[in-house]
Amino acid sequence: MEPKRFLFCSLDAALIGDVARRVYEEGHDVRYYIEAESDREIADGFVHKTDDWRAESDWADVIVFDDIWVGSDIGTGRLAQDLRADGHAVVGGTPNTDLLEEDRGYAMDVLEEHGVTTLEHREFSDFGAAIEHVREHPAPYVIKPLGEVQNVKRLVYVGREADGSDVVDVLEAYEKAWGHRMKGFQLQRRAEGVEVAVCGFFDGESFVDRINFNFEHKRLFPGNIGPSTGEMGTSMFWAGRNELFSRTLGKLEGWLADEGYVGSIDLNCIVDETGIYPLEFTPRFGYPTITLQEESFESPTGEFLYDLAHGNDPDLRVHQGYQVGVRVVLPPFPFDDGKTYDENSRNAAVVFETDSREGIHIEDAKCVSVGEGGPGSEEPCDPSANDDGQWRAAGESGMPLVVTGKGTTMREAREQAYGRIDDIVIPNLYYRDDIGERWIEGEGDKLLAWGYLGPA
Repeated sequence: MEPKRFLFCSLDAALIGDVARRVYEEGHDVRYYIEAESDREIADGFVHKTDDWRAESDWADVIVFDDIWVGSDIGTGRLAQDLRADGHAVVGGTPNTDLLEEDRGYAMDVLEEHGVTTLEHREFSDFGAAIEHVREHPAPYVIKPLGEVQNVKRLVYVGREADGSDVVDVLEAYEKAWGHRMKGFQLQRRAEGVEVAVCGFFDGESFVDRINFNFEHKRLFPGNIGPSTGEMGTSMFWAGRNELFSRTLGKLEGWLADEGYVGSIDLNCIVDETGIYPLEFTPRFGYPTITLQEESFESPTGEFLYDLAHGNDPDLRVHQGYQVGVRVVLPPFPFDDGKTYDENSRNAAVVFETDSREGIHIEDAKCVSVGEGGPGSEEPCDPSANDDGQWRAAGESGMPLVVTGKGTTMREAREQAYGRIDDIVIPNLYYRDDIGERWIEGEGDKLLAWGYLGPA
């Protein structure tokens, strides 16, 4: 493919830097816009930046939005829809697909209207009414915040007690601590089984043939304990339109075509021997899921995004095996504590013990060159000069890197990913060391035995 012009837009937090970097390294002209002032330095030295994305929209052959949020409100779907109406090629959603993530009740309604079975669920705006509901219908529930506060991942609570008593206790605590911000939440009946996400790329008319199946690891500590984070790591593989896809995302293909959706859409589910039960949508790129997906692309990322945005029926070639991605983090992740971040993590140097950068992906990182004046004379690397420079932590979230591995088995993928982490030194780094183990310990066998991974 001849070089194309790509404009990447982060209208809230900076998330898409590594994809922009990959596309730039493939020889395309890339400009990256970051709205949040606290994130502006992320990806410095890796790609060229712009401070006005609207002024660049006519320049771009492809515009890519990384999330549904514009600050504290959903909105990139509306922007993407309007840009497409003006003749631009855009990877992004629509107002209705944004709602799939922002309004969990709406998402369940869309699924049910298209014949997808859902778990019992109900939305509340009043804590007292929710507590009364649990007491009248005792059962284990999951508390899922709605709206802007749902981005505080640690507020998702998975009930453990059969009578729901722990859920009542948590709701009472949330009312005191978060009542001023948590304007609504969903109570969903908890189900046991294998948690698996079905992810497809949609080109405005249909799904790309390769479907991604991924397994999230949201808790901070190994063994799936501790506070919930955005994500600590992901394991995955690619397959065709199997039973799991056809009974979930496959049923929404016509609806997404009517919407004109373009991009990645992910439906997280609980699966057991009796059925498939959707939990929540991610109608956008997932993080760090997209990082691991692009590592497994055997097609050029830029060409794929260009064809996706232009409705060119992309021919996506992917690694035929298993993939593991591990998020490497720094204090105080996943919490917000400026003093702790300043003392332990800000501008932390990333030291590599080998020359290889294969499988190493940036999140909240930058590249700097140190001038002859030594410390204090640092400036961003020149991306055009292939300046390796010094990698540093950037932003304020403490998520500098994602490290990936691939293999013909999940065990091989794990070994490669963790072997690469062993060659990285960052003071105070931490990560989960069990990404992918659930598959090895039996989740894969269960999905195969239940027939969900065979042909549709």
